[in-house]
Amino acid sequence: MSGVLAAVLSTALGGTAIVATRFLARAADPITIGILRFAGGSVLLLPLALIKREQWPGRRDWPAVSGLALLFFGLFPVLFNAALIYTTAARGALALSTTPLITMLVAALLGIERLTLRKSIGLVLAMGGVTTALAASLSVSPPGAWRGDALMLAGAACMALYTVWSRPLIRRAGPTSFAVTGMVIGSVCLGAISWAAGGIEAVTAFGGPQWAAALYLATFCGAGIYYLWSFALGTVSPTIVALTVTVNPITAAIFGALVLGEPIRLSLAIGLLGVATGIWIAAGLQFPALKSKRP
Repeated sequence: MSGVLAAVLSTALGGTAIVATRFLARAADPITIGILRFAGGSVLLLPLALIKREQWPGRRDWPAVSGLALLFFGLFPVLFNAALIYTTAARGALALSTTPLITMLVAALLGIERLTLRKSIGLVLAMGGVTTALAASLSVSPPGAWRGDALMLAGAACMALYTVWSRPLIRRAGPTSFAVTGMVIGSVCLGAISWAAGGIEAVTAFGGPQWAAALYLATFCGAGIYYLWSFALGTVSPTIVALTVTVNPITAAIFGALVLGEPIRLSLAIGLLGVATGIWIAAGLQFPALKSKRP
């Protein structure tokens, strides 16, 4: 139960991260925003990892840890941040909410979980919800919003792969140390690219609102989100953790309306309902399976 609650809180914060990132995208490029989020988050989490005396990833796990770090803390934030340059916070969150569906497909292809008829029906319903919400909201979307939707779907695929592959590594190390390791590797790679491209210079022009958004991203959306996500993956199956991503569009839509003045349409609500219904139908067989393993 604690793992599920941690995942729900993580994805709820993720919705606010979409809004904060979209706000900061006006002043900095996607790579620089990723550095601020992950470098700041790793600095905040490192003392906690040392205090808890968690085991760090072993030598045999370093190739896998490094690869996942580049995928989730390198490529994912670039796709995530770039997507929000073109699309709205609500649409971006809705596209990201396909992560559970992609996770189920990846787990099935890798032989980790079987893709049943019930899951397939849920997949169709949820994708129908995504299509309904995105197609119906084109008239109130910025020009070229489909580019942001496509980039966010690619980011969802990165997140799904990370969710499936990272669980055994987290269980051998600790959630805090694993998150810190990944964020440091991702920050170093993004930092090298940003430095070469001159993106770091944009930070010097930040005002009070931009620094507040950057601090929020580092604290709650860097340290907070990825600690909670790693903790959840260490205690709950990847499919169930991924299911909680459906909370993300709800908080993104609410904060997008409050902070950015983005409209909330009936079509968006219908799409969200379709996504949530499809995902819960698809995962319906997971909970009895888990219960049957209890002594």
